[in-house]
Amino acid sequence: MTTLFLMVGLPGAGKTTRARQLAGEHGALRLSPDDWLLPLFGEVVPDGKRDVIEGRMLWLALEALKLGTNVVVDYGCWSQDERTAIRWLVETEGASFRMEYLPVDAETQRARIAHRWAAAAQETFPMTEADILHGQTHFEVPQPAELSGHPADGPPAGWMSWREWAADRWPSFG
Repeated sequence: MTTLFLMVGLPGAGKTTRARQLAGEHGALRLSPDDWLLPLFGEVVPDGKRDVIEGRMLWLALEALKLGTNVVVDYGCWSQDERTAIRWLVETEGASFRMEYLPVDAETQRARIAHRWAAAAQETFPMTEADILHGQTHFEVPQPAELSGHPADGPPAGWMSWREWAADRWPSFG
């Protein structure tokens, strides 16, 4: 059975390092918007294009699973709805879903972000204190039920299915 590994955490948590390890260990395709946004657009958040890139990557991830290839998705996935939608889509395809949550304390996060910028500025993007605080405020920490594989049952109110929700969240997915 193929597996999709979903990296979850804030910037500086070690997601990309762990994603690279998992890709090597499991012969997996690693998909990260950061690897595409900087080369294509010269910035990480170019006028909403991140959602478009993530949507196409999610579509590609599901296609790869169908072909028998393991996938590592390195988005961060700050919301439980995003994580639940991806889990539902993966499991609907008959693949296995594994969440890799990497918590990070604020001091370590800031040190890693500063180090990454100093060591590999061409592969990353600058983050202000406001950016860091925004992430810390908006990130929904996975709760025990979600981590144990029991996410929310149905899509949020107003949505008929998780597929419909995902197509709205990531416009290029559907």
